[in-house]
Amino acid sequence: MRHLRSVPPPGGPADPLQPLSASELSSLLERTSRTFALAIPLLQEPLATDVGLAYLLFRIADTLEDAPNWGRDVRMTALDSFGEWLVGEHKERAWLDAVAASPPTSDPGCLALLARAEGVRISVAQRDRDVAMATTMDVVRTSAKMAEFVARQTDAGGLVLSDIDDLRDYCYAVAGIVGELLTELFLLRIPELGDARDTLMDLAPDFGEGLQLVNILKDAASDAREGRSYIPLGVDRAQVFELARANIESAFEYVDTLADAGAPPDVRQFCELPTRLAEATLRRLESGAEKLTRAEVLAICAEVQRLT
Repeated sequence: MRHLRSVPPPGGPADPLQPLSASELSSLLERTSRTFALAIPLLQEPLATDVGLAYLLFRIADTLEDAPNWGRDVRMTALDSFGEWLVGEHKERAWLDAVAASPPTSDPGCLALLARAEGVRISVAQRDRDVAMATTMDVVRTSAKMAEFVARQTDAGGLVLSDIDDLRDYCYAVAGIVGELLTELFLLRIPELGDARDTLMDLAPDFGEGLQLVNILKDAASDAREGRSYIPLGVDRAQVFELARANIESAFEYVDTLADAGAPPDVRQFCELPTRLAEATLRRLESGAEKLTRAEVLAICAEVQRLT
């Protein structure tokens, strides 16, 4: 498996106002993600860094949305402040002050990421102008939509979605936009994909949403214990499985479209890995089994890396 180019970090803690080194980026990805920590190293540069930095910004927004140590109003204010901070309002520090006063989570990986948030933002700003703009705007869109759903939570973080359309709206907010940004980054870095732009952009939300739906089905029991119900009340669980299967089929169509349009193997591998993992996980869930074993995950990784 290819890895992000590693640069030994300087001694002592990283300066929070310095951009991330390659080794820091790799470390933060490994500490804050599961599937994408496996998929991003499949990419060549400059996409590996583009996508890695984008993931970290989305992960910060996700941390502020979940924030088990905060009440609803603090989460909403933090997400709004985060969006303003991202678009250049660098004096806007309400969310950073909230993090410093009371960490939103006890997860050590997320806390390490929050401590380097300034470095992530600076690193994104140093990418090519169009890449930096696309990344920033789509993360701002996600944080704004997340804030709308947080506004519907109880103060303790409980959220109950109302119907299938509500579920789709939520998945678009937290994952569909991710699929759109990935597509924009591919198009910016691989101009020959331009002829397939319309098809790719049509399929991009389903690519992200399918992965999110599988996670929702997989984590339904633990979410329920924490007062969240992403499977809407009164909706048969089979309907959610059906929607997830349809989105995963679209995700495979997305991968095939990339390949047909001339995307290099690393981009196809990056997209195919999470899609295959989601498909395999969904099959396990439909049979009533537990999540994939480590051996199964590694076998799928090995299959994907053989794609050319």
